[in-house]
Amino acid sequence: MDSHDPDERYQHDILPYVSRTFALTIPQLPEGLRSPVTNAYLLCRIADTIEDETSPSAAATLVLLQRFVAVVRGEEAAAPLVADLNAQLSPNATPHERDLIDNMGRVVAITARMDERQRRAIERCVDLMCGGMHRFQQTASPRGVARMADMDEYCYYVAGVVGEMLTELFCGHSPAIDRNRAALGELAVSFAQGLQMTNILKDTWEDRRLGVCWLPQEVFSRHGIDLANVEPGQGGERFDAGMRELVGIAHAHLRNALDYTLLIPSEETGIRRFCLWAVGLAVLTLRKIERTPGFTHGAEVKVSRSSVALVRLLTGAALKNNWMLRRLFDLAAAGLTRSPSGLPLPQSPVKASTQPIGAPMASTSVYSPRRSAP
Repeated sequence: MDSHDPDERYQHDILPYVSRTFALTIPQLPEGLRSPVTNAYLLCRIADTIEDETSPSAAATLVLLQRFVAVVRGEEAAAPLVADLNAQLSPNATPHERDLIDNMGRVVAITARMDERQRRAIERCVDLMCGGMHRFQQTASPRGVARMADMDEYCYYVAGVVGEMLTELFCGHSPAIDRNRAALGELAVSFAQGLQMTNILKDTWEDRRLGVCWLPQEVFSRHGIDLANVEPGQGGERFDAGMRELVGIAHAHLRNALDYTLLIPSEETGIRRFCLWAVGLAVLTLRKIERTPGFTHGAEVKVSRSSVALVRLLTGAALKNNWMLRRLFDLAAAGLTRSPSGLPLPQSPVKASTQPIGAPMASTSVYSPRRSAP
């Protein structure tokens, strides 16, 4: 970070107020990646605020998201959009979310100064996230999503696109990492899905209180459960069986996340640490979810500060030793439900994923007439 650049200083200062987790992990990255990754996270957070805290009209919200994508691309000035957003933000928007909206122009100014490869990767991520996230929000309900494939697709738009973006940023940072680009690309979406599924399971009841559910009815119907009628703490053994099935799937994705991390050369200690802390905390969270049937609030399955400290200590000690890191993962995941081997790797549902990340996206932008048909 350039401490003399006021925009960079703003990014650095706001991050802990909008994400404690990323405020912990991003500083572990090498200096050349901290600013782009912070910038990308803040842009995604702005998109999320636009989706969640603006007009109840889906069409009006989509227009705001389209305009935001244009601002990120440098095709529209930030100030008019900021003014319109401030007029439409709901009372539920936090002071820090409002502050981030007010300073959109400063955040986007940093995006514009990045090299072309970084900028295109971030633009692609924001573009796809805005379009996909909005489409799923229009059908969100307490009934859950219909199929596991729908949950996979939802996870792609809110997390998988971030995994692809990070892979591009990592490869641009290091020629040694870039040599593993194909293998990393195969695992990037799965890595992100493991983290996102863990959060969905942890936040099941918080989401339900907001009137939404991201769990797949397909899984729970096999156990005789209608998600629309389940209340916190009253699901019983059949609901717990569905949760264990999803824990097993998330566990499989986190094993792919470990494989992804071990493809990062051992000398890239900052990137490894960034990935390992996220994976380790997710595994411990899954353990708490599975061992706390009937939990009614995410706080009941939140990883303790002492566990966070232990993850940091143990991964630091084993950081360059792949064998030790695999052993630590196995110990952390001991007894955790496992899905059958051969779980297919999730793939991007958009055609843009068949292009090199960062390539022009003529048919995938939320500006495109085809935006509703990924």
